Amino acid sequence: MKRTTVLRTSGLALAALTMSAGLAACGGDDEPADATGTDTSSETPMEEEETPMEEESDSGEMDPAANLYGPACAEVPTSGDGSVEGMATAPVASAASANPLLSTLVSAVTAADLVDPLNSAEELTVFAPANAAFEPIPKKDLDALLKDKETLTQVLTHHVVPQQISPDQLSGEFETLNGDMLTINGSGEEATIGDEKATVLCGGVQTANATVYIIDTVMMP
Repeated sequence: MKRTTVLRTSGLALAALTMSAGLAACGGDDEPADATGTDTSSETPMEEEETPMEEESDSGEMDPAANLYGPACAEVPTSGDGSVEGMATAPVASAASANPLLSTLVSAVTAADLVDPLNSAEELTVFAPANAAFEPIPKKDLDALLKDKETLTQVLTHHVVPQQISPDQLSGEFETLNGDMLTINGSGEEATIGDEKATVLCGGVQTANATVYIIDTVMMP
């Protein structure tokens, strides 16, 4: 009986030692694999994500056409200096000179020697009569106005406000460069300008120093 007990005890001890050695061997194999896997996976995804985030932060220039509205905007050139993008890079008088909708106005601004003052101003809003806005004025009266620099200056500066007015601010009373008040009735895209109730043909046009609203009427101070 004693011999049988001793043999069983020895056998159990040997089995226990064998299992312990096997578990230790398995544990030793797992640890390097886990450590290596963790190091590799924690570095690679972070390096791959950095580049797209930088590209998104660098993009995002303001679109000069973002605030455009009105039926005549389709008549603005789609390329060149007179386009929306081209006008956005030039001061207001120079920008207007490139736009075929404003050639009569540009002639008047030139006759009044207002090109440099308008170009050098810091911030303006210009209510710019389109060519068609001058058509109701008899030719002899328009010719006389173009020769009368003092009166012409008063008329033109009545169309200019020495601050930038965005479409969502287009309402109320504003002092003009002529020193009088210009009333804008209604608001936004439904606004009418001045006592003549001029309507906007193409509004929200950006130049380097002004916001321009092309209108259908010549307004008088």
